[in-house]
Amino acid sequence: MPVNPAIAAIRTLALTGPAGAGKTSLAEALLLKAGTIKTAGAVEKGNTVSDHDPLEKRMQHSLQTTLMHIAHGGLRIHLLDTPGAPDFIGQALPALEAVETVAVVINAQAGIELMAQRMMAAAAQRGLTRLIIVNKIEAPGVNLAALLDQLRETFGRECLPLNLPAAQGTRVQDCFFGCSGTSDFGSVEAAHRALVEQVVEVDPEFVDRYLNDGDVPASELHAPLEQAFREGHLIPVCFVSTKCGAGIAELLDVIEKLLPNPYEANPPQFLRGEGEAAQPLQVVMDPDQHVVAHVFKIQSDPYLGKLAMVRVHQGTLRRHAQLYVGHARKPVRVAHLFMLQGKEHVDIEQALPGDLCALAKLDELHFDAVLHDAPEDEHLHLAPVTLPTPVHGLALRPTRHGDEQRLWEVLARLVEEDPCLRLERGGDQAGIGAQGGETLIYGLGELHLRVLLDRLRETYKFDVQTQPPRIGYRETISAAAEGHHRHKKQTGGAGQFGEVWLRIEPLERGAGFEFRDEVKGGTVPSQFMPAVEKGVRQALAAGVVAGYPLVDLRVTVFDGKHHSVDSKEVAFIAAGRKALVAAVREARPLVLEPIVQVEIHAPESATGDITGDLASRRGQVSGTRSSVPGQISVEGLVPLAELTAYQNRLNAMTSGQGRYSMVLSHYEAVPPSTQAQLSSSYQLKDDD
Repeated sequence: MPVNPAIAAIRTLALTGPAGAGKTSLAEALLLKAGTIKTAGAVEKGNTVSDHDPLEKRMQHSLQTTLMHIAHGGLRIHLLDTPGAPDFIGQALPALEAVETVAVVINAQAGIELMAQRMMAAAAQRGLTRLIIVNKIEAPGVNLAALLDQLRETFGRECLPLNLPAAQGTRVQDCFFGCSGTSDFGSVEAAHRALVEQVVEVDPEFVDRYLNDGDVPASELHAPLEQAFREGHLIPVCFVSTKCGAGIAELLDVIEKLLPNPYEANPPQFLRGEGEAAQPLQVVMDPDQHVVAHVFKIQSDPYLGKLAMVRVHQGTLRRHAQLYVGHARKPVRVAHLFMLQGKEHVDIEQALPGDLCALAKLDELHFDAVLHDAPEDEHLHLAPVTLPTPVHGLALRPTRHGDEQRLWEVLARLVEEDPCLRLERGGDQAGIGAQGGETLIYGLGELHLRVLLDRLRETYKFDVQTQPPRIGYRETISAAAEGHHRHKKQTGGAGQFGEVWLRIEPLERGAGFEFRDEVKGGTVPSQFMPAVEKGVRQALAAGVVAGYPLVDLRVTVFDGKHHSVDSKEVAFIAAGRKALVAAVREARPLVLEPIVQVEIHAPESATGDITGDLASRRGQVSGTRSSVPGQISVEGLVPLAELTAYQNRLNAMTSGQGRYSMVLSHYEAVPPSTQAQLSSSYQLKDDD
């Protein structure tokens, strides 16, 4: 395939890593050094290109992924600045779907943090080029030699420095194109030789040249270097200081001369088809092919409405083009096409393969959507990144009565912007133990939801009341029993009469509800049997012991009585409901609680605290395993009721470095003391 010079001049880079590492300041320094901006802003002053949201300015932290672009040395560099707080990893991970290179920024003072490990692992899983940038090298007391050793121990011996700090962190010394000079630690010549040896290992021809000649000029190593990046055989390390500017110009040169263009990186992981039948498909970086583009972020713009950030993978995306969104049969028209510079929108006429751009005012677009202009691409989708499960929940209620629907609509808009938020109505089947009558929002932690509430209040002028979501307990029976009720009312005119005898039996967990009609001789006429079932179902929904839905039982109606004049549907509804209540009270009822499968990722040093804490919460640890060096994964089964505000407890045990996910496993009977407590606070209503 011929190489298009305009596409070969594109670089895409996501700045990732922990909060406080200096990603936003690094983006600002790169923009300044390239001449894109005239003066650098500061996070503390709230005037950076990246952190333009009012909440970001107030909190002095990135809360969403921001797109910028740099023109440098004939290149068009697309730069994504991602949040570093673990609660906002749902913003950071999708950025990996849009770039060739993931730059993980390390704070030299803090060392290797969990967020850096998570982003390195996610980038490796997608086959992306990984670049480590060590920032704050000028800080007093930092041990950069030890940090480099830790990087190699944690992420592999493939981590090799492209440059080394010099003059007490006020400049850097190139180790790839140059092989001599002084540095604050280590030998520049040894670092150069290690880089060359690592690169030539991927190509036998270059191995022979290196063994015969003793060296290979760096200028001739471009092809094996890109292969080493694709295979993860080399993870370059660059040193910078955004405070004094050390290494910024050199980093721009690395981006220009060494990092892959869209042709050189591993191809994106597109699939055609659904489920297990899906087959890999390789898109072509050809501007003349039909269009394939992917939405990696949605955000709401106060002036332009919905704004979709898009990576073009194939073809040329043009203003006024007609495109299809996934399976949709009706095309949409691209009326607005932009390059983004933070909050600024720069109108463009077209975007090539490799470009990151934005589309506005297209309500049909959504996160992870594939845009195309060919019918054969209808079932095309990009292999998704693995996102953590939102588990930190709140029940919301508008302070003003009647605003429930508007609350749902506003929350749905916010959820659309963040794939790690989940919105549910209480009682939704997808929920983890949700109870009816509540609007539930789930996020990754307390900070995640606090920012959402701030957005509700400051952006949408919407006040809500919050409380922890009610645990979705269930009720069942543990023995067979019979129930009977005669409903009889006489008020002067036509009365009400219906009598029902029924039997209940327990079923296996998860079996649900069965209803059987075994009435003989027409004692309950067939036209009234639906009314009996309706009454039974009303009792099941309302609960008997503690006010939670009854599950996993069979109800058999076997006898009853009717009156030729006074029998009505309402009478048999009441008789069926109360007969079931009477039977349940004799069937040794149980309250069931949701048990969740939990997986906790944390520093290895916290293993004992975590397992002990789970045991104190009635949890059962099923296993532990080492995920990456220094990190441990703990798996177990825990009652959901014991995990209220668990993230806060986990933060305390892990110094804020622990994260967990959970999925509903099954239901189990609560301890007798819990059942007694739940039962004592519930009184069954008699509405007859």
